[in-house]
Amino acid sequence: MGEFLKGLWRVVSFPFRLIFNILAFPFRQMGRFGRFLNTEPEEHPLGDYLTGLATDKTVQESFWGEVDALRRHLLRALIGLAVAVAISFYFTQGIIDFLARPVGGLQVMKAIEVTESVGVFMRVALLSGIALALPYIAFELWFFAAPGLRPRERRFGLVGIPLAALLFLSGMAFTYFMLLPTALPFLLNFMGIEAQLRPQSYYTFVTGLMFWIGVAFEFPLVIYVITAMGFIKPQGLAQQWRLAIVIIAVMAAAITPTVDPVNMALVMAPMSLLYFVSIGLSFIAYAGRNKSETKAAAPLEGE
Repeated sequence: MGEFLKGLWRVVSFPFRLIFNILAFPFRQMGRFGRFLNTEPEEHPLGDYLTGLATDKTVQESFWGEVDALRRHLLRALIGLAVAVAISFYFTQGIIDFLARPVGGLQVMKAIEVTESVGVFMRVALLSGIALALPYIAFELWFFAAPGLRPRERRFGLVGIPLAALLFLSGMAFTYFMLLPTALPFLLNFMGIEAQLRPQSYYTFVTGLMFWIGVAFEFPLVIYVITAMGFIKPQGLAQQWRLAIVIIAVMAAAITPTVDPVNMALVMAPMSLLYFVSIGLSFIAYAGRNKSETKAAAPLEGE
């Protein structure tokens, strides 16, 4: 009789328990995520870890476990990118028309290969898919690295995910609205020779330029995060600014399609400004890290 009543109670209470678990699920996940953010990682000196890779079977198993975890995170990031590219198919034609405006629209271009238009469509869809999936890709990379980071470093990395997407889009917008209107007239009429535009060459040029300048705009965020993590110091960045300008000039020459001073200056100017902004952000991150370490050491000194 007792078993019958217990079974009856489970049947009668099942809908209520189901509703409760559904309502409680997001709060439980938030609690787990909060504990994950505030959990201190285990300390493993790099020298001991490298030695253990050659001698300790447990360390070797842990290493291959990390490799397998990285593979899973990268696989999920690729799946997310594929989904984003598939979603971007819906508005890719509009983006293609938008990118063609600086040269007068699609009607001024002539394709000479059968698959050229398809290739252009896929290239633009891939770029828009990267921009759309960037927050998720950044989250997967952060989620892989987070177990080895301290709570403060995890929070900084998490906050940086939406900023990464915003900076990438800012770089793409800078390319379209500032660089292309200056570079295209020079390129299309160089030496007085009028260029016949092909969709493949034009969109390869535009999407490549937008992608790499978008990546360059991520630099301040990267510097801030790795300074907050303790990997670099702002003093070194400030002392090596001359070398940084030379490297930026080389990068600008590689990114821009021409080496004329106007187009190189258009790329170098924001990249140089971003470098000095990075130095300022690095000082802020370094001061915050020192303050946190001082607070953490204060109770130990009191003891």
